[in-house]
Amino acid sequence: MSTGLIALLDDVVGLTKVAAASLDDAAGQAARAGAKAAGVVVDDAAVTPRYVVGFTADRELPIIGKIALGSLKNKLVLLLPAALILSLVAPWAITPLLMLGGAFLCYEGAEKVYEAVWPHAAHHSPGGEAAPAQQTSQQFEDAKVSSAIKTDLILSAEIMAITLSTVAAETSSFWTQALILGIVGAGITVVVYGAVALIVKADDAGISLAQNDRPVSSLLGLRRLAAGAPSGADRALRPLTQGLGRGLVYGMPVFLKLLSLVGTAAMLWVGGGIIIHGLEGYGLAEIGHAVEEAAAAVGHAMPAGAAVVEWLVAAAVAGVVGLILGAMLIPLVHHVAMPIFATLRR
Repeated sequence: MSTGLIALLDDVVGLTKVAAASLDDAAGQAARAGAKAAGVVVDDAAVTPRYVVGFTADRELPIIGKIALGSLKNKLVLLLPAALILSLVAPWAITPLLMLGGAFLCYEGAEKVYEAVWPHAAHHSPGGEAAPAQQTSQQFEDAKVSSAIKTDLILSAEIMAITLSTVAAETSSFWTQALILGIVGAGITVVVYGAVALIVKADDAGISLAQNDRPVSSLLGLRRLAAGAPSGADRALRPLTQGLGRGLVYGMPVFLKLLSLVGTAAMLWVGGGIIIHGLEGYGLAEIGHAVEEAAAAVGHAMPAGAAVVEWLVAAAVAGVVGLILGAMLIPLVHHVAMPIFATLRR
């Protein structure tokens, strides 16, 4: 009896180790897949703050919460089952769909570059709608949230497609794929919209710090105090906290512009990289090999930081490819796809 119990416990321990190893492997794959979706993630974080422009401070976080919940539904309720069904029924379609999404990223990135160099009124910004006079504030808020969730659906589809392509190449297990897609979808949503919430409220925090002459006594504004003279600690720390507050107020607009630039660059290099790697799967590996050889040559010339240099060169070349492809798609989208879509909507 005791021997059987020991054997059973040994089996349980063995199964636990296997499960732990599987979870660790799934976590590693999820991290790699999430890293490949970095371009879409940065762009998502750069775009979302626009949707709370024009609202009072007390409505900013609730609106972000609604958008985050909609994003989570997009990824886990709509896109995750669709991705799993696709991997079972038509795995051959993953690469073409991924390349189509990569082309969309290239177009979006090139469109932003074009807008920055030659601003044109025809381009529609998703966060720039004006509230019609007949709309109530609640209707306007609902319209903004709905628009943000629709835009997020496109970005989320790209994230899930990139994740699926990575997972499908590393494991054939249906449940492992489902687990990794769920981890990446939920994790990216938390990271993106948590970062967006911090970005949106950073200027409010800066104003609070800049106006607070009793930072120690009020615990940096977390505690309300009765009127009174600042303590010695308050006077000592006040220049630092008020300077930090003013820095946040003046620095956030610059930071948002920088984030938008990084997001555009990331979309181009991720989109271009997807196209390059996708072409390799169809026997057109020359571009990919040329990129690898160029990156390796530059890396050998700078051995101190070879790995970083090689990555930068590969990303830059992929970005150039993405920009060229996106620029070619702009007239096609504007003069062919958009008119057809507008006709179908009537």
